[in-house]
Amino acid sequence: MMNNKFMTPGTQGILNCLLILLFLSCGDVLGQNRPNILWVTIEDTSPQFIGCYGNKDARTPEIDKLALKGVRFENAFSTGTVCSSSRSTIITGVHTFEMGTGHQRSAYPIPDFIKGFPYFLKQQGYYVSNNSKTDYNIANADEFTNEAWHESSSKAGWWKRQPGQPFFSVFNIADSHQSRTMTNSYEWYQKNVLERLSPEQRIAEDEFKMPPFYNDTPEMRKHFARVYNSIKLTDVRIGEILRWLEQDNLRDSTIIFFYADHGEGIPRCKANGINLGYRVPFVVWFPEMYKHLSPWGTGGVVTDELIDFKDLAPTLIHLTGGIVPEYMKGRVFIGDKVADPAKYIELSTDRVDNGIDLVRSITDGRFIYSRNYMPFMPQFRYINYFEIGDISVQMRKDYGKGYLNAMQKSIFSERPTEYLYDIENDIWETRNLVDDPEYRKILLAMRKQLEKRILGSRDVLFLPEYEMASISKNETPYEYRMDNKRFSVKKIYKAASLSGSRGDEAARRQQKLLKNSNKIVRYWAITGMRSQSAKCIKAYKDDILGLIDDEYPPVAVTAAAVASHNFDHADAKIKLAESCKSKNKDIALMAVNFLLYQDNKDDFIEVVKSVYKVPNQDNSVKSACKDFLSIVGLKTSEY
Repeated sequence: MMNNKFMTPGTQGILNCLLILLFLSCGDVLGQNRPNILWVTIEDTSPQFIGCYGNKDARTPEIDKLALKGVRFENAFSTGTVCSSSRSTIITGVHTFEMGTGHQRSAYPIPDFIKGFPYFLKQQGYYVSNNSKTDYNIANADEFTNEAWHESSSKAGWWKRQPGQPFFSVFNIADSHQSRTMTNSYEWYQKNVLERLSPEQRIAEDEFKMPPFYNDTPEMRKHFARVYNSIKLTDVRIGEILRWLEQDNLRDSTIIFFYADHGEGIPRCKANGINLGYRVPFVVWFPEMYKHLSPWGTGGVVTDELIDFKDLAPTLIHLTGGIVPEYMKGRVFIGDKVADPAKYIELSTDRVDNGIDLVRSITDGRFIYSRNYMPFMPQFRYINYFEIGDISVQMRKDYGKGYLNAMQKSIFSERPTEYLYDIENDIWETRNLVDDPEYRKILLAMRKQLEKRILGSRDVLFLPEYEMASISKNETPYEYRMDNKRFSVKKIYKAASLSGSRGDEAARRQQKLLKNSNKIVRYWAITGMRSQSAKCIKAYKDDILGLIDDEYPPVAVTAAAVASHNFDHADAKIKLAESCKSKNKDIALMAVNFLLYQDNKDDFIEVVKSVYKVPNQDNSVKSACKDFLSIVGLKTSEY
């Protein structure tokens, strides 16, 4: 090597230029050796409404072409049934029930060491961009987002990278969102969906089959056509992004992922802990130079391997040459070193807006088993964002007039304790197999697997949200749950596992736990009694009334709800009314939510009116009040 002291300034300058050119050249080669990655995510869509998944009524040629030459996943699942919870797992690679991010837009803190996974891609030299939805459901979301992405905005894309720099770019298409398919006005839908489609692209109201859980009438078809046309517009948008990639001569160096963030955004799908809420369309397309990274090959391959959203972060980190952090427990399913396929995956759904709930599910791809821990609420529970949709109004009208068959009416009834569906042969989940002796062995195996995984993950969402908020003032729920002295998960789950079970034996065991020294055990004991009949818990009336003044607010408000609903007890109603007016939003929401599902509502109308009018009222509490007032025939616009 030439000694610098013998160089003239001009020679040194020429050498520096040559070194820079060499570096840029090497960077370009390295960029080609590592794949570019494009994510096209869409919202609120189930595979049952996509052409390549067998729906002949759908018109999704862009998605279908990706599947025709790529890999289509039959068993891809969101870990939640609403956007913010599912996206928290997508971006971190950690389940909601480990971080505490299952309740929609709860924004609890997560540990500093949990990063948005694009952060790790940045360390490998990738340019990472997000266009543009975040909704990560965590505290300090702006700081978290800025650390994860080079740019996250409506203008972000691969075009801002350095020459030769590999990229990871996300585009989120909102045209299939629930706002388009049901909650925005029909006039809005006409202007923003139908008018953006040519007459040839539009799907008419008589050009598709109705799911059997909906009444097949002209009115319902008018509303349901929105689903097909919104997905059609989404497919058009996907085509535009792919052509953009081709125009920039990047198609042959880019792996393309396509998937939805959770199930279809219509009643009985989104926000429900069944296959229709969890399962998503998922396709990966590989260019020729990266076909070797597909374990299944390419060219229209279909795989039944199980994947869920916790698998995405480790897979992307591996694909880009990084080291997967220990806290990510998902499997790498693409690349040169893939993990063994999972036999089961655990799924979850919790509060959605004002709709409190807790469901845990497990699937092997053929069957899905779901455990409802608050089954006194129906599948079509009151969530104001759903209630404002025309399709919801029509469904409740048809239900009230007796126009629905048994299957369609069941959506409005209390849920069973458990669901077991054969999702391969019953794609609309119309037949619950829990009581079928032929499937008893499968039921028992899945029950056992679910309990094992709940205990293994130390599911922190078995704490009431009141407790989650309290913990989050000083530490993260993720770390709290690892302390067995403070979070006795086995003891808590033993009580919670009774919740939803109906009958004298379960009620007797719940009664024994009502005076337990552990406040969370007491909470689950009294919560379980809400699903029991008045006759079943009549003998325990004094025990229940004794909890109305419990020192732990979630126990007290739940006891008041149980006694008000089953015994119409005066003191219980007073306590429940007081709880509705609580300054603690979690207690207020619990109280109003209980009122939605009890018969004697008249005594609470004035209370709920006053809660609705509170200045700067929490959005979830306000939404629950709207639902209550709508049920009793009042419109919030009238006062």
